Amino acid sequence: MAMDHVARLASERAVVVFTASNCSMGDVVTSLLSSLGVNAAVHDLDRDPRGMEMERELARRLGAGAGTPTVPVVFVGGDLIGGTNRVMALHLSGELVPMLRNAGALWL
Repeated sequence: MAMDHVARLASERAVVVFTASNCSMGDVVTSLLSSLGVNAAVHDLDRDPRGMEMERELARRLGAGAGTPTVPVVFVGGDLIGGTNRVMALHLSGELVPMLRNAGALWL
């Protein structure tokens, strides 16, 4: 099932990003995380044989309606955080770094 597969992948590292190889917002999110010192696991859904199925499951979890971008999707500590807007909002409010620290994604 896609739900089990997503859950397994989402818990494989402290930070997991589901994106697509041509997703510029995915690049923005992974660049931000990298600049903070996070070594996130990145899954390009368009390169995974189960990618479309997983993307539908992620959209369902996000409550995304038709026409709403479904990637990137970020998990921290196995918990769904959300997409680009949510990650950026957490970063700007100063909540992202403590969240990453608590998940074991940052050492300092």
